[in-house]
Amino acid sequence: MKLFRIISVLLLALAVTSCYRGKPSEDPPIHPNPNMDDQPKYEAQERSEFFEDGATMRSPVPGTLARGDLREDSEFYQGRTSDGQLVRKMPVEINLELLKRGQQRYDIYCTPCHGGSGAGGGIVVKKGYLPPPSFHIDRLRQIEDGHIYEVITNGIRNMPAYNHQIPVNDRWAIVAYVRALQRSQNATLSDVPEELRNGIK
Repeated sequence: MKLFRIISVLLLALAVTSCYRGKPSEDPPIHPNPNMDDQPKYEAQERSEFFEDGATMRSPVPGTLARGDLREDSEFYQGRTSDGQLVRKMPVEINLELLKRGQQRYDIYCTPCHGGSGAGGGIVVKKGYLPPPSFHIDRLRQIEDGHIYEVITNGIRNMPAYNHQIPVNDRWAIVAYVRALQRSQNATLSDVPEELRNGIK
């Protein structure tokens, strides 16, 4: 029994000291399976001897889609109904969280041109960029939500497309915030809660 305890203590001491070297080792690391470090693979744009066209980077098989790219909901992903018409009202629930996200994304992507209020006087316009129309003109206040979404996605005239920078959910959040801006700049007394109307002249 005593011998067993001595051996156990020695093994424990050996295990502890083998994990601690006190300073970085100058010996190369041990690689029991070097294939995990140096795997045969093609780099991007590298020529391939395997494929007939010599290209390593392969195009998807015609008629196939990557997982998650089916996007059957045309109203949500394209801003259009199944028969191709622009959606009048956005297909997402409008709540405070969505509006705050829309404000944050608007401030990042839209304010430089459209300005904080949406009137079209952003910083790049002051530097000479062609001014966009104000969101507060009647035409844009009455336009479909799907049109605003489509413009964010594909761009229009001088405005670039943002489909690669802004995810679908965030595009709808921006649409919601643009609508809130339009309402804020064209509000009437009936839009104000009754308990607050007395303080307005």
